[in-house]
Amino acid sequence: MKTSIFFYTLICFAFITQNPMFAQKAEQPDFRYDTGAKINEMSLTQGGTMVVATNDGLVGIKPGSNQLLFNFTEYGRVKPEELTFIPNAPYVIIYQGGFANLSSKKTVIDYISGKTLFSTESNGWKDVITLNVMMPQNKLVVSGNRTSKEKYAQQVAVYDLNTGKEDYRFDIGEPGRVGIAKTYMVTGIPLLLKNSLVVPTSQGVFNMKAQTGELIWQNDMKNMNALVADVTETEIYAFEQVNQGKNTRIHKLSVNGAELWKDDHKVKGQVVNFQILPKGIAVVSNQSDGGSNSVFAPSNESNISFLSATNGEDLWDKAPKTKGYVQHFYVMEDGILFGIYQGGINKISFEGETLFKKPLKTGENILTMAHTPQGLIYITTEDANIVDLETGEQVWNKPLKYKRADAVSSTLDKKNNRYLISVDDELFAVDATSGEVSTLAESKFDGKEAPTHVEIRDGGILLTSDQNMLLMDWKGANQWQEYYRAPGKSAMGAIIAGVAAVASMAAATAAANSSMQNKLAGYDSQSERDADLAGGMAVAAGASISEMLKRFKATAATQNDQFILTKLEDGVGLVKVNKDTGKKEKEIVLKDKQPEYLVDEIGGILYYKADNNSIFAYDLTK
Repeated sequence: MKTSIFFYTLICFAFITQNPMFAQKAEQPDFRYDTGAKINEMSLTQGGTMVVATNDGLVGIKPGSNQLLFNFTEYGRVKPEELTFIPNAPYVIIYQGGFANLSSKKTVIDYISGKTLFSTESNGWKDVITLNVMMPQNKLVVSGNRTSKEKYAQQVAVYDLNTGKEDYRFDIGEPGRVGIAKTYMVTGIPLLLKNSLVVPTSQGVFNMKAQTGELIWQNDMKNMNALVADVTETEIYAFEQVNQGKNTRIHKLSVNGAELWKDDHKVKGQVVNFQILPKGIAVVSNQSDGGSNSVFAPSNESNISFLSATNGEDLWDKAPKTKGYVQHFYVMEDGILFGIYQGGINKISFEGETLFKKPLKTGENILTMAHTPQGLIYITTEDANIVDLETGEQVWNKPLKYKRADAVSSTLDKKNNRYLISVDDELFAVDATSGEVSTLAESKFDGKEAPTHVEIRDGGILLTSDQNMLLMDWKGANQWQEYYRAPGKSAMGAIIAGVAAVASMAAATAAANSSMQNKLAGYDSQSERDADLAGGMAVAAGASISEMLKRFKATAATQNDQFILTKLEDGVGLVKVNKDTGKKEKEIVLKDKQPEYLVDEIGGILYYKADNNSIFAYDLTK
């Protein structure tokens, strides 16, 4: 498994606003696309489709022909904040409108097939209150008010995302009531079970039989925000945000809707992660003062609780102090392992006992926590070590420590049974068996750069950055080094980076449906990928899902090459450099001094914004 201080995605990204008045014609592309309107933003999806927001709507591009995959113009200009890409699913949701407009419009597009699967207008909805993609069922659950043809009835419906067809739909509340009626509004994420749909509303929780809408049971638990069932679908946990979202109350229901806990349990902050276990539910919640104080302030931290399955009481009499935000959270056979962004790793049994002899002190920003044959390896921006997962004791006699680094990456050198950790301009080697640490080499990159990535090649060790490449032999001696001067800071754009944003209740709920959620991965890319694929998407059905999974499992088409933006003889362009030889194998002249482009590493495609309305695509594998 390779790690970096950068939050690295599947794309290499350089973005600069282009002045079309000075744009020149680029090298002839393999494919060209006319979007029909001014391009505002390009987004490469997990499924490989390029989704482009324009002044007229939303466009989908999939190389293979010069035709657009889709061109959605029904809503006019779509702003970036009006788009939601569903993680690990081939769908993008477009949302416009809201309470101020007394109506809201939503459309769901399958960006792999290009089909519009759902829209409020074509499906008879006046106002959509909630819209949730359910995986692995591959269904869409919608609630809101119908059009005047159905007397603005409040309804909930389920749609099949393989076909876009409606499975069933029924009223919620009291249809046909004469006189003053109660307001029934869906207040959170429904729960789709095998034979029924459980819906949280402003008047209580309703469990309705699939297809018919027959009421199975209801209770008076109002304004729940999310519902999640255990694997047997016999027990349901309900989450309710209180105090204007500052805290969360957790309830537990039986299969017939009765409350199983005499009292619900309140946790401080918003729930960002949880997992249902036989003995109860493990919960991580983040509390914040809204950003006015430092993240190190006591009011800005995560809280970890383990609530009894029987009565909801916290089984941990003395909850572990985090003194920061939980960055890593893993459920082990004997307890819960967690790492704090501000530094520190600890392990607590399900009964609340500390399993490590003492909390492990680490540097800030734990980039890697992974399983190895020797124990738990951790790498931060300040130190690295392997610790015994039973005791928390250090395996390496002397932990690797360094000044807080701007660039950290690592990999496993299987051939020589060692970990390689690149820290700014220094490359460390750690024997995987003995833990002996040595400095393998020091690298000097041009352009005031430091290596941001380390990789094992057949012929040695490759260090790279935006403009530099260096291949060392197994002893750290240079074999070759290449540098391509940047065309200027204004043309380089920004690498996508940063700490992952705090998860929302919706994200936490969706993630919890994965049986592999919070599993500690092994220290190699394949095991990490398998852990990701073992979740909801891997067991979902559908042609687009299958195509997306093939991409997830595919080896990157450009795995043997690096692409660097530089100034060429004929203008600014991209060079394709072989990772094993350092030789330049291809040039693509873009000519613009400030090009806007995206590289799809997996598909081997370069997308280039040629002018205001046009995108060129180049096959990088040729």
